[in-house]
Amino acid sequence: MARIAGIDIPKNKRGVIALTYIFGIGNSRAKEVLANAEVDESIKVQDWTDDQIAAIREQVGTFTIEGELRSEVQINIKRLMDIGCQRGIRHRMGLPLRGQRTKNNSRTRKGKRKTVANKKK
Repeated sequence: MARIAGIDIPKNKRGVIALTYIFGIGNSRAKEVLANAEVDESIKVQDWTDDQIAAIREQVGTFTIEGELRSEVQINIKRLMDIGCQRGIRHRMGLPLRGQRTKNNSRTRKGKRKTVANKKK
């Protein structure tokens, strides 16, 4: 198992897929990393040489990834909540941020249903 950026990437997968296990590296960035490191995309991780792994580590090191990226995202969300903008208020209330309707859907953000008792007439 190759270890890149503190993450054990699976050895039985192709390089492009395996690199996406690192938080902050998606499909296009994985392709870019492998192209810059001059490693073929179709080669599985177990077939990488030590020189190729070193080149990939060097390329991955140029990006903000994993813990640093997670903390940066959290700081950005906290900033939105502190300035009290619309997105920050929605974060605080645990509702969807980007204009989705909340009458029927958005259970992922709102959580489990809480029933409200009816008032008798």
